[in-house]
Amino acid sequence: MRHSFAFRLAATLLTLTPPTALWAQQPARPTAPRPAPVVGTPAAKKPAAKTPAASTTPAKTPAASTAPAGKTPGQAKPAATGKTTAAPTSGTATKPAPAAPGKTTSAPTPPPATKAAVVPARPAGPPLPANLGSSDPTVRYQNGKTLITQTRYDLAMQELEPLTPPSARFDRAPEAAYLYAVAATRAKKWAEAEQMLNLLRTEYPGWPNLAEAFFLQAQVSFELSEADNALKMLAQIPAGRLEAEREAMKAVYLPRVKDKLQFQTLLQHYPQDAAVGRAYADKLANGGWYTDADKPTLDQLITQFSLDRTRYTPRPRAQKKSSYNVAVLLPFEFDDPSWEKQRKNQFVTDLYAGMRLAQDSLQREGRPIQLYSYDTGADTLQLKQVLALPELASMDLIIGPIYKSGSKILARYAQQRQIICINPLSQDADLVLDNGWHYLFEPSTVTQAKQAAQFAISRFASRTAVVLYEDTKDEAAFGQAYKTAYEALGGKVLQLRRVNSDVEESISAGFAGLDLKTVGHLVVASDHRKAGPYTLGVLQAQGARLPLLTYASWLENSRVSLGQLDARDVFFVHPKYLDKTAYGVRRFRQLYLQRQNLPPSVFAFTGFELLYYFGSQLHQNGPGFQQNLASSGPVSGAVFQGIGYPAGAHDNQYVPFTKLERLELEVQNPVGLR
Repeated sequence: MRHSFAFRLAATLLTLTPPTALWAQQPARPTAPRPAPVVGTPAAKKPAAKTPAASTTPAKTPAASTAPAGKTPGQAKPAATGKTTAAPTSGTATKPAPAAPGKTTSAPTPPPATKAAVVPARPAGPPLPANLGSSDPTVRYQNGKTLITQTRYDLAMQELEPLTPPSARFDRAPEAAYLYAVAATRAKKWAEAEQMLNLLRTEYPGWPNLAEAFFLQAQVSFELSEADNALKMLAQIPAGRLEAEREAMKAVYLPRVKDKLQFQTLLQHYPQDAAVGRAYADKLANGGWYTDADKPTLDQLITQFSLDRTRYTPRPRAQKKSSYNVAVLLPFEFDDPSWEKQRKNQFVTDLYAGMRLAQDSLQREGRPIQLYSYDTGADTLQLKQVLALPELASMDLIIGPIYKSGSKILARYAQQRQIICINPLSQDADLVLDNGWHYLFEPSTVTQAKQAAQFAISRFASRTAVVLYEDTKDEAAFGQAYKTAYEALGGKVLQLRRVNSDVEESISAGFAGLDLKTVGHLVVASDHRKAGPYTLGVLQAQGARLPLLTYASWLENSRVSLGQLDARDVFFVHPKYLDKTAYGVRRFRQLYLQRQNLPPSVFAFTGFELLYYFGSQLHQNGPGFQQNLASSGPVSGAVFQGIGYPAGAHDNQYVPFTKLERLELEVQNPVGLR
């Protein structure tokens, strides 16, 4: 075939890659290799004595560190300076050290909006192809292929797009369209990829390699949560083509379908598809979906697809009990009593102190929870030692750990033992993919972006936006998810730009050429301390009064005054918003001060809300409460604004938005603190 080179390149990028390499992988968090003994015991492999709710009040904890209002050190971005340490829970309260004097720097003066300074934020990679934007279509085509191999997907899309329509009269237009779609999927620009694949199938139906287009369209549809359409695309691939790759794709994506009704629809539409049948049987037997009404369906699937009955027989559902056992796996690190390490790990102590108060509240309501605390240290070795303890298998719920590498290990353990585990601080949705027993207590970064897009559509009259996001994985995910969600709701993102606020030229280029007076609203997804003052400076220089949507961490930025924020229409994505006038917040603060003689940090509030909410789920529905959680709507939290895991979501779907002290979402009166 005369265009075999283009086909081989695409095959190298997609079909010849091992299945696990087709999907973006997360780097592990750095951890420190130092084990510590289990809380409250001298031996490293013994749990601390259980702490019934009616037990003696715990000793005072050291002074709570000031917690930022938005993202916090223990969430998606813990400190990357080695091992974190914990403050002891016994003895007298430690006096906090005075804060180091900080330098106050005035906000940088932004360049004029029309300045077109373009300096790359990243270190230079391989040299760019010559003649970018050439009028010669063959040169542009070769440039596009080269840019894909260099992982410069945005530039590749720019080079290839003009070659794709029939009006371009380029003899390799189908290959250019396919390679454009490859670049778009690699850049996670699913909407752009889908649009180009539709053009390819419509305008070039005779292209010999159309099977590859169907295969790529299936991946895009899976990523857009359109599993039914993905299976339709795979079914259109001729027999004998890409069979192994098709099965690998199904094996990766079908377990990610979170809604039971949606999966039942897939089973009805594809009753002979073994991959669909196996995946649904696995959801029933091992994913927490099984009910007594599912027995005939599961038996039929086991017989039809010759499944191993021992593997696909669900374990007996745990019966509801009068009291439940909860394991808390946190890096307390009490083996190092130095003040510096205690202070660095203060958030862990605060988190646990909040759980103890929740335990007391549940006990008063007649819903006792027994807490068993384990010190997992800051490395995976000690976590594995804890998971080897026989009593862990008898727990009804596991909370922890903090770090990503440990979370992956615990997630596998929880799935094998069929014990629900809750990550208390992470916002990484990748941690809970394909696992019906693993939940995030926080809303993921992608969920925050989707909720922000819905808020913008309902709140702002204009339907146009500019989105800037920091050059990090989390913020890139936020920016892409916001664009996808906002445009799906009828809005239009005029510009989606990545910036590196550490580089003056990069943040300048991010705003270059933007006339913000003509834009509906601006989104800045950045925690960086320079991003706030620079953005406000640009708005002032342009005289732009558009609404600004950003992170709540800006409220803790000493370089941005509350007056600057209040003078503009600024809204904050604020998952940890605490309404200080609410009864629950005031009551918790009162109880915490009585117990600890110190004001609670946001981590203390988090520990309370987490255990109170999931402890209540245990008493209402028993240890396997996934289906009940999925079918219930969001509820008012005891101290935070709300909690909800609808339709099988495994991260909290409720995200408050605030404008300084004015709450933009109404909630019911909180309950639970008595």
